[in-house]
Amino acid sequence: MLIKYGWLVGVGLMLSVAGHAASFSCEKAKTQTEYAICEHRAVNDADVKMATTYRIVSRLVAMGTRSQIRDEQFRWLELRDRCGASVDCLTQVYNLRQQKLEDHLNQVYQRAPF
Repeated sequence: MLIKYGWLVGVGLMLSVAGHAASFSCEKAKTQTEYAICEHRAVNDADVKMATTYRIVSRLVAMGTRSQIRDEQFRWLELRDRCGASVDCLTQVYNLRQQKLEDHLNQVYQRAPF
């Protein structure tokens, strides 16, 4: 029963992500960058993955590290917005941010017994 329930939750999560474009409302997109994220599936997927990883990391780290990660995120958003509508640039900055967040996540795994 637990396996079926887990499968059902996973399907529900996939459907909820598939029903939403990006980690923000594309109906409220205002900048070239936001429009590009909404219009290009690969960038959209990278945005959702990064935002999900950011939320997970933010909840797992200590308070001091949490503020550091939040500050990094604000600086990264400024960098991302400089890309404008360039899909190549957006792809690169999303890859960089995802890697940094995964580094934070790996540090959590190394420190905490699960």
